[in-house]
Amino acid sequence: MAAVAIPQPPPRQTPTPPPQAPPLSLDTSKREIAPIPNKYIPYCSPGPVPCSQRVPATPPASPPTKHSDLQTYSILYPPETYGRVVDRPSVFSIDPSILVTALSHLASQEFPEPKYAFPWLHGLHPENQVQLAFFLARRKGFRDTPKCFRGLTIIKAGGDLSKSKINCALAPEEVLQGDNDQDCSFLDLDPKEGFSVRNFHIQAAKMATVSDIVIYKDEDTTQNDMLKLAKRFAIAQSPFKQFEASHPELVAISSQGETKDGVVDFFQLERTEMCKMSHATEIAKNVWLGPTPDSSLCPSSGDQNHESLFDILIEASDLAQAPETRTLARIGELSLSAPQHLDFPSSGSIMPFKATSSGTLDPVTEMCQWIHRLTNPGLPADTSEDEPDSDGDIPMKSMLARPRRILIHCTDGYTETSLLGLAYFMYAERIPVHEAWLRFHCEKKRNFFAYPSDVALLSSLQSRILELSCAESNGILGAVQAEPAWLSRMDGSLPSRILPYMYLGNIGHANNLDLLQAMGIKRILSIGEPVNWTTKSQKEKWGAGNVLFIDRVQDNGIDPLMSLFDRCLEFIGKHKVKKKDQQLSSTAESAFHVQPPYALRNCFVRARRLNVIIQPHLRFAYELLKWEEVLQKRRGEPVRREMEWAAIAREIAAMNKPYTR
Repeated sequence: MAAVAIPQPPPRQTPTPPPQAPPLSLDTSKREIAPIPNKYIPYCSPGPVPCSQRVPATPPASPPTKHSDLQTYSILYPPETYGRVVDRPSVFSIDPSILVTALSHLASQEFPEPKYAFPWLHGLHPENQVQLAFFLARRKGFRDTPKCFRGLTIIKAGGDLSKSKINCALAPEEVLQGDNDQDCSFLDLDPKEGFSVRNFHIQAAKMATVSDIVIYKDEDTTQNDMLKLAKRFAIAQSPFKQFEASHPELVAISSQGETKDGVVDFFQLERTEMCKMSHATEIAKNVWLGPTPDSSLCPSSGDQNHESLFDILIEASDLAQAPETRTLARIGELSLSAPQHLDFPSSGSIMPFKATSSGTLDPVTEMCQWIHRLTNPGLPADTSEDEPDSDGDIPMKSMLARPRRILIHCTDGYTETSLLGLAYFMYAERIPVHEAWLRFHCEKKRNFFAYPSDVALLSSLQSRILELSCAESNGILGAVQAEPAWLSRMDGSLPSRILPYMYLGNIGHANNLDLLQAMGIKRILSIGEPVNWTTKSQKEKWGAGNVLFIDRVQDNGIDPLMSLFDRCLEFIGKHKVKKKDQQLSSTAESAFHVQPPYALRNCFVRARRLNVIIQPHLRFAYELLKWEEVLQKRRGEPVRREMEWAAIAREIAAMNKPYTR
């Protein structure tokens, strides 16, 4: 493989950027990326916008100093030490071993300090007055390209990344504008309007402007095409198979289109972590809850969740209708000889109604009765469907039938199934709504997401479900249990369990003290948003040392966060060994789970924050990578990154793309 490299291009000096390019395609592997069901990206307020007439509450970063001119060192500079293949523009050739050494060296270089990288990385288009007013309230010089970066961007000539892909390689159209020899400018993707501190999708193009660039090709691209591209980039390179054979550790997708083991794929990592979190477990005798077997989201691993293990598979779906009684009877009979499939309305799709005292059962209670009869044949409740024949004899079918194994499932394993899962748990255990919510989560270890309408529906059906349940009463029917105060203040969902002792929730959860105490959560870490309970008795009951509020920090992409990590982690570390009693804010929680690589940490948390796409802004994500360097130094290890900033930002943007409009 021949490779060609030149020094990084100088920062653009023209005051007016080129015309805005078409939307960037992040799906460079040509695969279909569908959003995970029921997830959404929340609106995250950045706090007050500073105006030019007053001093900002959270001022921009410090002005540049002499240290901001320090540049990340690259072994590709100066380029004159390598063979020149084109004089004008200058193009140099490198061999694969030089590229391997350059990538390894770059991964061991520390990232520049965030104060030098931001707000430039946010994207500061000269026509975007909203973005400029927020970030550059008093100092206009921060729009200049920082001189502290020197990255390395790998481009594949031809642009087909479905095969022969080096790790973190880009297509030319992701960073270069136009498609002819005369147009040699980089894309300017800084947003021309609107405001955002989460512009992950522009990072690859921005970093290319401050990088040495290496171009390579496979056998489907001619040498002439590669050199044309090299001249446009002022850089170039050649055949792929030789590189693949000599340095397989850098190959992400082979020349045959096969993804290599160990390649960091955020998209797949997120789904792997979600499946680990929501894997099928038994919630009652012979009744299991989990993801759909062999779905595109959670492929079966081994035999744990294989379809053949179950007699009946009930899929909760938004489009499903409640099955009729005769359909249930027929499914029950057929399940003795072959697995049967059945649909049921999903969580949030049945509106609350008042239960009647007539003999007609509502669909939820009827389904619970039917499931219980099939999974527990021979119990007294099972004889309710057996009518005597003309001779007065009772059929022996139900007495001899074996117990059925039933799986209640949906694509993600925790959203659509929540209504039926909780309802059956109430029926099987003969417990009220509030107890089912807590025991389902704490005892059965099920993460679930329910809607306010689910709480209202099951509350209205509670008396009927408990009356018809054949479980021991435990005194429930003899006395009316008072509904706890926290139930009416809950929106249906509990805080998300990230680790056994650590939860991630919203300000509503933090203000619902009774709920937190019922869950065993005894400490609160709140960043930027104070709790609203301030009475003396509440403070005494909770304990002053069990609440840590980090003030003067907004979700604005300006305020530094890394200096707060030690304080937050010290607060957590004092208590984490006792038991699961922590609640953690979204900002510090990802930093705490910091031993694995950044990609795994991000996807681990993202998968477990139910229904909400966690959205750390650009500066926080960057500071997490800097924090990783700090921890490596504390452990006496050399600085070593798994991925570079542009590649990480590109992966996050690709994960977010299905959820954006």
